[in-house]
Amino acid sequence: MKLFYKKLGIDLGTVNTLVFLPGKGVVLNEPSVVAVLLENNKILAVGNEAKVMIGRTPEAIMAYRPMKDGVIADYKVTEAMLSYYMKKALGRFSFVKPEVLISVPAGVTSTERRAVIEAAIKAGAKNAFVVKEPILAAIGAGIPIYEAKGYIVVDIGGGTTDAAVISLGGIVSSTSVKCAGNKIDESIADYIKKTFNLAIGDKTAEEIKIKIGSALPVDEEFSMVIKGRDLVSGLPRSVEIKTNEIVKAISRELREIIKAIKDVLQETPPELAADIIDYGIIMTGGTSALRNLPELVFRRVGVKTRLAEKPLYCVAKGTGIALEHLDSYKRVMVAKR
Repeated sequence: MKLFYKKLGIDLGTVNTLVFLPGKGVVLNEPSVVAVLLENNKILAVGNEAKVMIGRTPEAIMAYRPMKDGVIADYKVTEAMLSYYMKKALGRFSFVKPEVLISVPAGVTSTERRAVIEAAIKAGAKNAFVVKEPILAAIGAGIPIYEAKGYIVVDIGGGTTDAAVISLGGIVSSTSVKCAGNKIDESIADYIKKTFNLAIGDKTAEEIKIKIGSALPVDEEFSMVIKGRDLVSGLPRSVEIKTNEIVKAISRELREIIKAIKDVLQETPPELAADIIDYGIIMTGGTSALRNLPELVFRRVGVKTRLAEKPLYCVAKGTGIALEHLDSYKRVMVAKR
């Protein structure tokens, strides 16, 4: 039984971290947030417990995300976060040092890649492998990546949008833009600030996006009452906002995501482009679940687009599948012993 637990797949995201245990599936899905006591840098809380604290902490405590745009911004805190998640996922088997496979954005530099590997080793992994996110997303979405066919995967997470054309197990052309869920949240907060003179937090902006957001204008609008602080009087106030206002607020960010997809397609060899027209674009990642986003991509790019099943879990599922078949996926990994 013990042997079974020696492998862990980690989708180390800017917004959420998911941990996959082969044979069990996704065992942990928590925010990539750490709360630190500033005077002695002591870590107070990680994950769900820390996320509740964002925007609500006294001066002595800071709750923040150690990952920025999919890469490590704060090395020490990321290491502590990884260690916490690995122990939590392994539970009472934690005396076993696991082999860990971690996802990184397609555009990561070799230094950033090394930082992820070293953080995992220091957090208690026996071996660490890193694989680029689009490849894992494709494996998790059930795409046969080793065929001599072209597939395009667009993985939209919290920090980055990765678009990649994959054939024969490798990435043929790819791009990674730092425009995804977080930027969309920011643009919603900005819009509300400019339009209603109301300041709202990141958490409220994210809630608006999930509950009433859409990539295209809709006939039957959803509406939501939001509460925040009036920028003129400084007092709490609430306003009502509708879906089509959000569509307007986030259009610039969506244009950037579409541009990334077009850039990748423009670099694709003609043979693979023909395959892509047949198979279509597959969208994965939490942000791709935004209402009507696949339809918007289809209208702008002209290629049929569909959402993968459980888009948020695709990368994590991919890490699990790659771990179970380490030998056949060796080619796409960078390892450190």
